[in-house]
Parts: sequence; C-alpha cells; structure tokens
Amino acid sequence: MERPESAAQVVGNRTIFSDEQNDYRESFRRFLEKEVVPRYPEWERDQLVPKSLFTKCAEYGFLAMEVPEEFGGPGAEDWRFNVVLAEESVWAGVSDAMAGPLLHTDIVVPYITTTADDEQKRRWLPGVASGEQALAVAMTEPGTGSDLAAIATRGRRDGDGWIINGAKTFITNGINADLVVVAVRTSDDPHGGLSLFVIEEGMEGFERGKQIEKLGQHASDTAELFFNDCHVPQENMLGEEGSGFLQLVSRLVPERLILSVSSMAGCEAALAMTIDYAKERKAFGRPIGSFQHSRFTLAELRTEVEIGRCFIDRCIERYIEGTCTVEEAAMAKWWTTELLGKVTDAGVQLHGGYGYTTEYPIGKAWVDARVGRIYAGTNEIMKELIGKTMGL
Repeated sequence: MERPESAAQVVGNRTIFSDEQNDYRESFRRFLEKEVVPRYPEWERDQLVPKSLFTKCAEYGFLAMEVPEEFGGPGAEDWRFNVVLAEESVWAGVSDAMAGPLLHTDIVVPYITTTADDEQKRRWLPGVASGEQALAVAMTEPGTGSDLAAIATRGRRDGDGWIINGAKTFITNGINADLVVVAVRTSDDPHGGLSLFVIEEGMEGFERGKQIEKLGQHASDTAELFFNDCHVPQENMLGEEGSGFLQLVSRLVPERLILSVSSMAGCEAALAMTIDYAKERKAFGRPIGSFQHSRFTLAELRTEVEIGRCFIDRCIERYIEGTCTVEEAAMAKWWTTELLGKVTDAGVQLHGGYGYTTEYPIGKAWVDARVGRIYAGTNEIMKELIGKTMGL
C-alpha cells in the first residue's frame, strides 16, 4: 500500500510535533521508500525480515532512540519520535515488516534503560543500539493470554542462577531476537511472584519453536519459545526478584498507546484508499462515490476518523506530559482498533469483489487489522479496565 497523499495533510494539520520531529518524519519516510518498500514483497513471502533491517535502521537513526549516547544510542527520549516511526510505517504499507524494529525500540528497550543495573546496561545496550542484538518480550503463554497473574513459566534457584522451565507463544521477533525479556514465576504469589529475566541466544535449554502461521501481518515473525531446564545466571535478572508484574504493568500504557497510534494511522490510510477508489470506480455510468449510500458511509467514517485523530493526539500529548492514565490508554486501544476494523470492512465492501483480492491493498489492510482487537490485551479486557475505574 502506498503512502496516501492525505497523510501529508493529516500531519500538516497537527501541532503536537516539533520541527525536529517533522524533519525526522521526512527522513524516515525516505528511508522506508528506499530501504523497505522495494524489499517488502520478498519479506512478506518469507514471513520474516532479515536481521540486517535492524542494523540498517540503527545506522540511519531509526532504532532504539531512547538508548543514551554513552551506550551508543541517540539519547532521544521524546516518545513522539516513536509515534513518527509507527505512523509512517503504516502509511507506507509496511507496518508488519517494521513491527520487529518498532517493538525493539518502543516496547522492549525501556525495560532495560529503566530497570537494568549499570553492568547490564554496559553489557546489552551497545548491541541493542546498533541493532546487532534484536529484542523481544515474552509474556503470553499457551494457556495464558491477558491474565499476567496466571503466568506459569517457572524459575527455581540453582546455585548462582536459576533453572527456568516453561513455554511462551505469539512472540513477535521470536525468530530474530537475540535477547528476550521473559516473565517467569519465581514464587507462588500471583503478582509479587513474577520476575523478569533477559534470556540470551545460545543459552542451554532455550529453544525456538516453529514460526506461527498467521492470517495476516505476514512480514512480522511470530514464534513459540521453549525453556527446558534453561540455566540463567543471577546477573540476567532484570530488576529485583518479584518486581516483574509491576514492570510489565508499567509498560502497558505506552504499548496500548502505540497500538492506538498505528491503528489511527491505519484508519486514515484505509479511508483514503477507499475514497480514491470510490471516485474512480464506475457503476451504472457514474462513480460509485456519487451514490448516496456510498457518500453517507464515507461521510460517517470520515467523521469518526477525525474524532479519533483528535482523541489520539490528545493522548499522545498527555503521555508526553506524564498524565495519560491506564483507562485512557485502554479507551484509546479499544476505540481505535474497533474503528480500524469498521473502516477496513467498509472499504472492502465499497471495493466490491476487488476488495476480496490481493490486487487492491484494502484487502490486506482488512486482514491485518483483525488482530488489533486481540493483542496488547483484548478489547474485552480494555472495557473491564475502563469499567473498574468507574467503580463498577
């Protein structure tokens, strides 16, 4: 899917970005056009991006921006840089290919920069910043989805380290990752019994399962991970023993917000391509967009997308200020992923039979959108979180 012309208009009408971030956006757009878009069909067929994409992103300043300069990173802590990467990846139609580098940058890097001790930072961050060590985070298990307290992967003390046994599934970057932040149960306390470990490629007992065949988002690798008597030294524990639950919860707000950012950009892209098609495609001698039903449908969608954009930009501002709440992030994640499903479904319908083919990108957008209502906490869980804040 090509970057819709309306994307420039969307960006131009927003005031939440600095001149530096606007320049960064243009640089990243050119990077995608040169380095990613031409290779995307091959990566989508392979269902895997090469590890060189991580190092290439780092070379141009589009990876792990939060890593301090002393460890080889750009030291750019403003989260809006991550927003730029997410939006442009969607508008370029390569968001699944960029899912690995973006998860590395936006979701996993903060675990290390905020919690690792000085020795761990010296050991891991230079490779993380250069893209030579790709990151993943492993929470979800075969029998455990949104309920972190039900995590069953178990760690027991063994001399100067830990023996870990268990399995994780649906792990983005599961094939490419060199370092995996793994949630492990180290005591029976539902919340206080979780600890995080950084498990490294090559550790005995750490195995990758098959790559999971997904309905959509094919260029993003997703895998099962297995830990069979995996010995992990104490120095690979991230933070204090028992602090894992609080660490995981602390990252849920930005994780849900960045998904909302991507979903909102997806709504704008899908609406733009559907409007363009409705202007060009003719039925009964006139463009299908000229029929009242089509006009009304697109008018309703455009209004909802405009409302969504205002809300998401406000959430971005509040997150930068440090005031975005758990319920606001839940609202954003639920609303935008549901809206993306609605916009893409209407787009397929208005494309007619062509919408159900691979000839037009709306079909791929529709398939790729579906998982947004599932990961980062299902939308049912989002409604539960919102309801609890209302005292219900």
